Amino acid sequence: MSRALRIHRAGPSLTVQDFGRIGFLEFGLSCGGAADPLALTEGAALLGQGLEHAALEMAGFGGEFEATGEMRIALTGAPMVARLDDAPLLWNASHRLQAGQRLSIGAPQAGMYGYLSIGGGIDFAPFLGSRSTHLAGGIGQTLKGGDSLTAGHDAAPDNFGNYLSPSDRFSGGNIRILPSAQTDLFSAEELARFTATTFTRGARGNRQGVALEFDGCPFAAAEQLFLLSEIMVVGDIQMTGEGAPFILLPECQTTGGYPRIGTVVPDDLPRMAQAAPGTVLKFDFVTREVALKAHVNHAQSYRALMGKIAPLIRDPHDIRDLLSYQLISGVTAGSENHDT
Repeated sequence: MSRALRIHRAGPSLTVQDFGRIGFLEFGLSCGGAADPLALTEGAALLGQGLEHAALEMAGFGGEFEATGEMRIALTGAPMVARLDDAPLLWNASHRLQAGQRLSIGAPQAGMYGYLSIGGGIDFAPFLGSRSTHLAGGIGQTLKGGDSLTAGHDAAPDNFGNYLSPSDRFSGGNIRILPSAQTDLFSAEELARFTATTFTRGARGNRQGVALEFDGCPFAAAEQLFLLSEIMVVGDIQMTGEGAPFILLPECQTTGGYPRIGTVVPDDLPRMAQAAPGTVLKFDFVTREVALKAHVNHAQSYRALMGKIAPLIRDPHDIRDLLSYQLISGVTAGSENHDT
């Protein structure tokens, strides 16, 4: 029997995602792919496999799964409560599942999107160069109870029990942005007010984009009512008709007529996507040169992460300062245990 992950119960937004489809904007299809691509890179590093594999993206909560054969998994992205049968599982780590074991994954404790990567990846044919589900583009669908995902060939089945300390991208903070197509239509005063404003992630949002809330007057651009619809990209910050920012995410539309005050740099998109409702966010303009200098691509990130992986259980032979550890607590001289 082939190794597979059988879904007994699925969260509200359980989809297969990789790094998306490049080169189809002219056909009206945005790139799609994981909302937090760094989590895919972390999963690949924990499993010691390539970046070509797709993973499960989970929002709301994960679900309940059963392994039909022995397999490795890695849990990354927004930390969720996970259990294997009755035992808790550490997030940001790789684990082994035996045939018949049940994996349950609950709601995020921080952030929005959690990821379940499988050793060998998910085995089905790519479409337009990607295995990603793109709901807005009509490619694939959300997974549900009764579905089963076949695992691909796992070249390193004994490589598990690894841990990786993730970068903090679940608590909001400052987001770097670049000038966009209509930035010059906003006055210097409006741009200064935008970067000085504290925003919060609103309740309205999905894989197409998220709305931000703030106190103060609406933002407006000159002649915004006369703008023509034109190309849009992931990370664009549209200023809606109400004068509030809307940040475009992987399944965004490819054209639009709202003015764009800026565009989130690719390296900060995971922080933007993982901002849960109520998370505080601010924006800082940077130059193209600064953004390019700070940019880290998937391959570079993978190499850096591989150097940070640690074993979940340390081998005593690898602990040089073993004698400095208190290996047994409650040691006494023994005399106080004798009758006097």
